[in-house]
Amino acid sequence: MPDLCPHCQKEVELDAYRICPACNHYFPLTIAQRLALTVDKDSFVEMSAEMRSRNPISLAGYEDKLKENEKKSSLNDAVTIGSCTIEGDNAIIAIMSFAFMGGSMGSVVGEKITQAMIEGALRGWPVVIFTASGGARMQEGIFSLMQMAKTASAAALLEETKTPLFLVLTNPTTGGVTASFAMLGDVILAEPGAIIGFAGPRVIEGTIREKLPEGFQRSEFQQSKGFVDALVSRDKLKQTLSFLIKTHTRKEAVHA
Repeated sequence: MPDLCPHCQKEVELDAYRICPACNHYFPLTIAQRLALTVDKDSFVEMSAEMRSRNPISLAGYEDKLKENEKKSSLNDAVTIGSCTIEGDNAIIAIMSFAFMGGSMGSVVGEKITQAMIEGALRGWPVVIFTASGGARMQEGIFSLMQMAKTASAAALLEETKTPLFLVLTNPTTGGVTASFAMLGDVILAEPGAIIGFAGPRVIEGTIREKLPEGFQRSEFQQSKGFVDALVSRDKLKQTLSFLIKTHTRKEAVHA
């Protein structure tokens, strides 16, 4: 059944990469779809699958919102982590989903991202993180903001142990995720056309009272300013990650 492209408004047939053949618009991927395109078949072993968000500041309606998002997305929270192989090489992978509360980072997301990085440091395996987030989960108050420092500290551990961290920024990557671990990778890749930034363009324009440049906050703009190392199309991502793992990791680690 054809899908309607929100960018060019054409009905198109999509393959596994879910890229519009008419205008090259990137449709969102589920975590399962992302895994199928990235890791070797049957190699993914999920970690901390049972972890679920609570209501740390007793905010009215938050628990109902969590249940609603669990039902709608079939996810426990906005990130899935685990071990895998990519073209035969060991890696720890974390994939965020915008489908669960806009990919917002609360206590569970921060903990799982941190666990993924610590696991990578302990095993000496490279860590690959796909981001998709609207930022910090404000329903958890200061507990959400704390995850920015927590994940940044875990990224520092990877640097200390000389364990590679590869980021793949997808649409959108914004707010507290951008302001923490998303910009701390050894190599930062991005999908074409992805929005990458902190505050939204309208908020910035309203604050500085100036018109922003064309394409501001798109991945192409961020690459031109040095915030992103390379734009990689979905059909080349697995190959690119495999190359990075092979060239940045000790041989005994990736084949352990």
